[in-house]
Formats: sequence, structure tokens, C-alpha cells
Amino acid sequence: MIGDNVFYLALSWAAVQAGTPSQAGLVMAVSAVPRALLMLGGGVVADRYGPRKVVIGSDAVRCVAVLTVAALLFAASPGLWLLALLAVVFGIVDAVFMPAVGALPARITGRDQLARVQGMRGLAIRFANVVGAPLGGLGVALGGSAAAFALAGALIAVSVPLLVRVRVRDLPPDDAAGPADRTAWRDLGDGLRYIRGHRVLAPLIAAIALGDLGFVGPLNVGLTLLADRRGWGASGMGWVIAGFGLGAGAAALLLTLRGRLPRAGGVAAVAVLGGSVAIGAIAFVPSVAGAVGAALAVGLLAGLSGALCGALLQTQADPAYLGRVTAVVGIVSLGLAPLSMPLTAVAIGRWGTGPVFVTSAVVCGLGGVLALCVRDLRRAELPR
Repeated sequence: MIGDNVFYLALSWAAVQAGTPSQAGLVMAVSAVPRALLMLGGGVVADRYGPRKVVIGSDAVRCVAVLTVAALLFAASPGLWLLALLAVVFGIVDAVFMPAVGALPARITGRDQLARVQGMRGLAIRFANVVGAPLGGLGVALGGSAAAFALAGALIAVSVPLLVRVRVRDLPPDDAAGPADRTAWRDLGDGLRYIRGHRVLAPLIAAIALGDLGFVGPLNVGLTLLADRRGWGASGMGWVIAGFGLGAGAAALLLTLRGRLPRAGGVAAVAVLGGSVAIGAIAFVPSVAGAVGAALAVGLLAGLSGALCGALLQTQADPAYLGRVTAVVGIVSLGLAPLSMPLTAVAIGRWGTGPVFVTSAVVCGLGGVLALCVRDLRRAELPR
């Protein structure tokens, strides 16, 4: 994850140096296309061939691609086409890597520890976000984009042998994916039907989708525009983002230490509702300190609900379907939710921050309402 953070900083810097701002934005966005289009297929691959093999193979491909580009940048200046090609490769690899990573926890630990694993993963994400950007900036400062790419490649290279050391248990024979003559299309259809017919997974994924659609826009583009209009400046926005990160880190730490919270489905639903209220409140607080407090509440509640939802996905899904389940969630979080960012920017320009933040809060809150209304999801528990 640290390597990924360094990579994206290096990619953005190299794109800005090689082209116009609009071209740089296109390079940064192009990886989302193959990721969204191929994610469901990546889930099938993870379930068919096993998540460990897929994670190791895709991580190795990513490492080779980044180090190759670093070498080419040291030798010459290939231009935007190379950066766009690298972004596409990253998107393709992510489409396979992410579902496989999502399917790993159920095969490396007991069901009673899956919530703790989600908390630890949340801590790793927060740590990578804090450490990755300064490392990438240091690489650019010392040796330009080529050095930053080389640093990213080296960090990813270190992760490969660590992944090789991971040992997974085989699934029981009756949970296997099926006969060898099954097609990938049939596996995909089986996975979608499994999700649709599940009393917890189907409403849980719908609730996650609503939460992400209401969360991503205001906490990314919306927060930047709000800080500009209030005159908080970049430093004020940085403090608000730090408040969110601190709250999310605290939630991840809580789940890591506790390992289990009772009434997980109900707690997640209430946390989503509380977080949606805090999202709406950010647009109306007059000071940076108030916005930091609201962001802290958003991070704590959204982090808690996100970790609990992730743990419920892990414990409720049959391990044989986890790759496909994770892929569907990835489509929602990485394919649909980012579409709210340009819509948020346009809406704020037309109606202002207050109405847009409130609307986003309502959309997010609908996820919590859905979770409370569905009896099986509301009563879902994490294993002891």
C-alpha cells in the first residue's frame, strides 16, 4: 500500500511535467476504466485459481511494470503514452489483485478473527496514506519521477516475498468452485445469483453502495471547494482531512483490539446514520476547529461502519465465492462511487455547499436505514 501511494504521486508528477493539466488528469483517470470493466472477471479468476496465487502473480507483474518504466525514464523521456500505458496496466492488475486480496482473510485465519483482520487492514491503509505521500515527494525531490517510480517498484518488490510466505488453507471439497469444464461466464453468473439470493450479503452490498455514493463526493471534491469558499486555505483543509484520518484510525484500532463487537449489523447501521449526520454538519460549521471535529466524527463512524461491513462480508460469504463478492463491492466502491465527485463539483457550483452536503448525507443515511429495515442484516453477528 505504501508503494501504491508512492506510485500514484510519481505518476501524477510525471504526467504534469510531460503534458497539460487536462492530459495529466486523463492519465490519472485512465486506470479506472479497465479496473471497473474487468473487476468481476478478476473475482472469477481469484475464486478459480486461489487468491494466494493471483495476489502473488499480479503483485509481481505490477513490480516489473513500475521498475521498467523507472528504467525508461532514467534513460529517456518517452512521454505521456508510456505513463498512460502504465496506468492501464495498473488498472488491469488491480482488477485481479483487489478481489484476490479480499478473498485471502477467510483462508488465513479463523472466522472469529476476521473482524480483527479488517481492523488491522484499516490501520495499514491509514499508515500507508500518511507515510506514502512524503516518501513519494522525497523521491521526486531527490531524483525526479524516475527515482520515485524506482522507489515505488522497490517497495512493491519487498511485498512479493512477504506474500510468498503467506500460507492458506484449502477449501473443503464441497465448497470447491465446481467441475473443471465450467466456464468463467457460468462462474460469474453463479456468483451474482449467490449474492442476489443471500439474505445478508445482498442488502449489505446495497447499503455499502448508498454509503459510498453519499460519502465520496463531499469528502473529496466537496471538502476542497468548501475550504476555498470559507477561506480556510490548504492548511485548514489539511487539518480537516487529518481529523478524518485520526477518527478512521481510531475505529480501526478499536476493532483490532476488541476483535468483535456485539450486534455488528445494527451497530454498523447506526454508525452509518451518525456519520451521515456529521457529513451534513461539516458544511454548516463556521470555523476550522468545528469542521475538524465533524470530520473526526465522520472518520470514527465511517471507519467503524466500514470495518464492520467488511468483517460481515468476510464472515457471511462462503469462502468459495469471496473473490466474486469482493469484486462486486469493488465495482460499487471504485466504479460507481467516484462518479459522484464530478457531480458534486457541478452541484456545488450551482446550488452551494450546504444543499449538496445535506443531499449527500441523506443518500449516505439511506444505507443505514436500509440496514436497519432488513431484519437479517440488522441482527447479523460476528462469530465469537
